[in-house]
Amino acid sequence: MKKRLILATSNKGKVREIAQIYEQCNVVPYSDLVAPFEIVENGDTFAKNAMIKARAVFDALDTNDAIVIADDSGISVDILDGAPGIYSARYGGEGASDKDNLYRLIENLHKAGAQSSKAYYTAAISIKTADAEYTVHGWMHGKVIDTPRGENGFGYDPIFIPEGYDKTLGELDDSVKKGLSHRSKALALAKVLLRRL
Repeated sequence: MKKRLILATSNKGKVREIAQIYEQCNVVPYSDLVAPFEIVENGDTFAKNAMIKARAVFDALDTNDAIVIADDSGISVDILDGAPGIYSARYGGEGASDKDNLYRLIENLHKAGAQSSKAYYTAAISIKTADAEYTVHGWMHGKVIDTPRGENGFGYDPIFIPEGYDKTLGELDDSVKKGLSHRSKALALAKVLLRRL
């Protein structure tokens, strides 16, 4: 029987990406099991916010058998002093869409007098069970540009070019991105921990 992993997200892009990496598991968004609820992410690092989400969902499930995985990730742009960082998902303001966030980043790039800048993605993956809590990280380095390219991916993918490539994540095939992704790297480390649970 496949091990069931409950994701502390309803973001379809993240669910799809994690399900592809954990093909041997039954990956379920928490919103399939309990009514979606707001989680206040008031940590000052990706790791703290990931664990806040994992704990909140674990508690809401009200069972000791659950294995909950939470992700907190975002992009940090050098010329913007590391912004948007932990605020990546809400950079465009309350209720902002992926496009709102992306265009706010481009706008701030222009305000800083730049058309591109070095940048990197961070992913923190937290695992919460009744007996254990773990967090691992993955990174992807590259640069952002001010012209979106490609329809693949989500978030800031259309303006991020990974190191060693000339295409954005929005233009690269999923099979290529899978090996590069900050989330893939963190999930690979998390997989090692999950085998021990």
